[in-house]
Amino acid sequence: MSKKSYFGPHLMLDLSECDQESISDLDFIFNFLNTLPDKIGMTKITQPYVFPYTGKIPEDKGITGFVVIAESHLSIHTFVDKCYAFVDLFSCKPFDTDMARDLIVGAFASRKPEVYMVERGTGFPRDIYGAQVTA
Repeated sequence: MSKKSYFGPHLMLDLSECDQESISDLDFIFNFLNTLPDKIGMTKITQPYVFPYTGKIPEDKGITGFVVIAESHLSIHTFVDKCYAFVDLFSCKPFDTDMARDLIVGAFASRKPEVYMVERGTGFPRDIYGAQVTA
């Protein structure tokens, strides 16, 4: 097994042309955040925190949600009138980013997803005591 050269993957999705019903449904967003961690092998340590948002720009209304996982976090911000959602999944534990991407894009039926994956913490000192650490 080779040594991991970074701290963890950060999967970011900019989802346009989403299903407007899904991205405007508070219960749907809660259930998405509540079930996705288990589907991708993560450990949820809090219940999702989900709330509607209406700000100074009326067409930016939507839903914001967040769940803390032992490995880091999963967040979503939707813009209902624009049929758009931003989803971030960061983890210190490796996970199947392709499967996670497919689950996320499918959940919101985005017809134009933009997907970014960054290997975060390339300089992170995994083991400051000299023991062999493998991923």
